[in-house]
Amino acid sequence: MNLLLDTHTLIWYLEGNQELSQTCQNLIEERSNTNFVSIASFWEIAIKLSIGGKLELSKPFEHLNQLVWENNITVLPIRFDHTVIVRSLPFHHKDPFDRIIITQSIVDDMPVLSRDSYFDAYPIRRLW
Repeated sequence: MNLLLDTHTLIWYLEGNQELSQTCQNLIEERSNTNFVSIASFWEIAIKLSIGGKLELSKPFEHLNQLVWENNITVLPIRFDHTVIVRSLPFHHKDPFDRIIITQSIVDDMPVLSRDSYFDAYPIRRLW
């Protein structure tokens, strides 16, 4: 199964954070699954780190791409077909990074691993 990791899911997985659900941990580590993370998550992390106080990582941000690769997670680019859908996506939630992830879940037909229940307002499958 293809899985799309929300930003916090990626961070918690890479950091070994106990807030990550056991279900998500198992799904990410299941060899038959293919894990994806949106390039938008990299943008979100970079912005939060640049603001200061919004996020801390145990390893330098510059190593994130390597860590993702080492953990067999594929970076999902933002494509034009994603922008077509995000343009008409209802504003149940206004965070632009989450809206991109939701759109990618819709277009690429993959569940999102996320703790955020507001994703449930959209026609996607959220696993936690």
